[in-house]
Amino acid sequence: MMMQTSATTGLASNATAAQQAVPVSPLAPRRRQGHLVVQGVSKRFAQRDSAPAEVLRDCSFEVEPGRLTVLMGPSGCGKSTLAYLLAGYLAPDAGSLTIDGMPITQAGPDRMLVFQETALWPWMSIVENVMFGPLARGDMSRAQARQAAEALLQKFGLVGFGDRYPSQLSGGMKRRAELAQALINSPKVMILDEPFRGLDVMTRELMQEYYVQLFEETQLTTLFITTELEEAIFLADRIVFMGTAPGRIVRGLEVDLPHPRTIGSMTSERYLEIKKDAMATLIEYGAVSTD
Repeated sequence: MMMQTSATTGLASNATAAQQAVPVSPLAPRRRQGHLVVQGVSKRFAQRDSAPAEVLRDCSFEVEPGRLTVLMGPSGCGKSTLAYLLAGYLAPDAGSLTIDGMPITQAGPDRMLVFQETALWPWMSIVENVMFGPLARGDMSRAQARQAAEALLQKFGLVGFGDRYPSQLSGGMKRRAELAQALINSPKVMILDEPFRGLDVMTRELMQEYYVQLFEETQLTTLFITTELEEAIFLADRIVFMGTAPGRIVRGLEVDLPHPRTIGSMTSERYLEIKKDAMATLIEYGAVSTD
């Protein structure tokens, strides 16, 4: 929220100085922020002419600060519903959700959700899309927002594309712009709901490398949702597995592959051991077929 002008000259001067100060970089490390706790969460949705559909049942897990946690499970098990609950777009029917010990009751800039489908406004240029959040809240002046947006576009290899419109960008470029759009808000937590689904294999692998490099630089607490086992292992510090609907947490698995991660990490003996262990979990809980 922007500071209000004071009738006192000294206070007004301080407010002006605060507004003109350079904001904290969206890429600044913040390891100890963003501890998410999901405790006993259940969720049902009303249905016309039938009983409510139970989507989540007694889900409990944590997303620890400064770690990249992957939530993995079969399609339709309630992963996106959990993402919406943590982002504050939905409320649970039972249980609790907290961030750094505070109840999650509504959406806020401390938790940024990157959706499965593009969230860029088609009538705005890419740089305007990225600038929108802090300008709407009054957190930055227009000059500050543009400076931060252009720095992020440079980070994601989008120099020269700021004045383009979303329809003029490839799928991978749109995804990078959306990461910039979220990061400019300096969130405590990033929640990514299958953000690379639908991209071709090469672009998807490049985006995975982009995000893991970003994470290693910032230590930004992340909950990454996927149905792809290879993606989960490559990205994760820890994988949380969900069973089939109604969604429930069935297991957590530590991924102790060394950092920095590269595509070469996926050929190591340890990677193959983790993959075998994870596959056994998926088969046990019906997430994949044994045929």
